[in-house]
Order: sequence, then structure tokens, then C-alpha cells
Amino acid sequence: MELLETLECCSPLAGEPLDTGQALRLARVFKALGDPVRLRIVSIVASHAGGEACVCDLTASFDVSQPTISHHLKVLKQVGLLTSERRASWVYYRIVPEMMAELSDLLDLSGALGGSREGGVSRQGGGR
Repeated sequence: MELLETLECCSPLAGEPLDTGQALRLARVFKALGDPVRLRIVSIVASHAGGEACVCDLTASFDVSQPTISHHLKVLKQVGLLTSERRASWVYYRIVPEMMAELSDLLDLSGALGGSREGGVSRQGGGR
């Protein structure tokens, strides 16, 4: 089941409560990111030169089998975090910027908590 549908939430969590459908879709995305290998894959792809990484670059970065990496990539594609393109015998992966922007917007609590993105959110006990 592909979950590439657009998330319907753009306001921060503190702006208004999520409805059930939004919560279900977002839970799948966060569950995918909750795995350390998947989180590293997203980080590697996002920080790779040109904004894309070949599957060969990814498998070299992990101490797991190529089928395991393929499984993780499939999960990340299903939740809409990555997209891919086959070029000759290699597959290249890119971050889906719209999904990352939606997650960023969702988690932006700076206005609700009295802080700002530039200065960080004020926290009891010190902050940033």
C-alpha cells in the first residue's frame, strides 16, 4: 500500500489537534523514521552531494545486507519520505522535499511556546 498521498496537516501540533486520519498517516511516517537504519538512510540521502544517493552509496554505509537496505528503502518510499529513479543498473534516491517541509511545519512549536526558529525554543532549566 502506497502512502504517497499529501498530508493534510500544515499547522503546528500546538495550532490545532490532528484528526484521526492525519494522526494515522503521520504515525506511519514517524514509525518509519523511528528505526535507526532508516533515519540514517534519510540523513545520508539528504546530505549527499547533489541531494541524491545511489543505492550503492547506501549499502556501503551499513553493516547489514543489501536486501535489508532494500526493505528499509521500500518502507521510506511507501510513507513518502523518499523517491527513486533507475539509471542503468543503479537506483538513485532523493528526499521528497514536500514531505520534509510538512513534517517540519508540523513540529514547529516555536510560536506556540514563545520562542523562534532562529533563537530556539525557551525551555525551563536553560534552553539552548
